[in-house]
Amino acid sequence: MLRNTLLLLIFMLWGGALFAQDRPDQAFADQLKNLMEQEHHFVDKYDATVWMKDMEGRLKRRAPHIPSDERLKILSLVHRYANEANVDPQLVLAIMEVESNFDRYALSVANARGLMQIMPFWKKEIGHPEDSLFDMETNIRYGCYILKLYIDREKNNLTYALGRYNGSRGRAKYPNKVYAALRKRWAL
Repeated sequence: MLRNTLLLLIFMLWGGALFAQDRPDQAFADQLKNLMEQEHHFVDKYDATVWMKDMEGRLKRRAPHIPSDERLKILSLVHRYANEANVDPQLVLAIMEVESNFDRYALSVANARGLMQIMPFWKKEIGHPEDSLFDMETNIRYGCYILKLYIDREKNNLTYALGRYNGSRGRAKYPNKVYAALRKRWAL
């Protein structure tokens, strides 16, 4: 009982900062909204197909419990939105592995949701309060663009950007987990 009370007190004092993405300032939120409303197109469908086949085998080994059609949908959405946001799709897969272990219905203690563990406040910031963060496409789209803006905000310092994404900027633990997953399973 005392242990649980202490853990709750520690969590309340930290305000869940270790488990939540940084809240954006207004300029950042406006920039994210504009990026998400732009039209984007694929450049090379052959490369996309080769990537999909390679990554499907990797994802199947990592998450065999996910049905084949769902794996393909995840990969298709990651490829599409990572390329649109100009972020590394393999990095997005590493983030998903660390954040949710590819559980599209994952819910953190800080209320982050879905594959990329998106905080609900983003829906309001983007101007789409009706969006479901458990919807794979919505979740992956939000996550890719949030990641892109954090990378830009941190002037391409990926360690800081990953820390900001996780709400732990300045600490190495989370970025190191993502880098390890990227090296071990997702890097080309």
